[in-house]
Amino acid sequence: MKTLFLCGLIALVSGSVQAQSVEETLTKMGITLIAPTKPTANYVKAVRTGNLLFLAGHVCTRADGSGIMGKLGKDLTIEQGYEAARLTGISLLSTLKAELGNLDRVRRVVKVTGFVNSAPDFGDQPKVINGCSDLLVAAFGEKGKHARSAVGMGALPQNYAVEIEIVVEIE
Repeated sequence: MKTLFLCGLIALVSGSVQAQSVEETLTKMGITLIAPTKPTANYVKAVRTGNLLFLAGHVCTRADGSGIMGKLGKDLTIEQGYEAARLTGISLLSTLKAELGNLDRVRRVVKVTGFVNSAPDFGDQPKVINGCSDLLVAAFGEKGKHARSAVGMGALPQNYAVEIEIVVEIE
């Protein structure tokens, strides 16, 4: 009887609490989405097929258009790389918002592929890409947990430190 009462009380309380939107979560985190950048070549920023949305590779640009450049393990520390991946995550979220109109339409972050501009002996790419992964999980909760690849590259376009692409399932 006690268990039944507690289950009913939990259901009542959870039903009366409004879930926080993804954008409210971002605001509480102090994150402001930016205007999505335009493609720099012959491609589009996002392609939808069925209920999957594939986002093209995004780089680590700030709202003012400046970016984080250089090689991890030579020019940049892991902490600077983490911040570059976090900025890239904000850029990805900005494009998602522009494509979907509402980030709450994301049912699940499926896959993150991170490319790190790396010195030949740098092997901490996963620690760098955690900047984006941590942001996605903080924003979406359980729906933000994803499969991932984090690889080192000899060079990235315009010497950006990080490029990331994602696949999301949408409603």
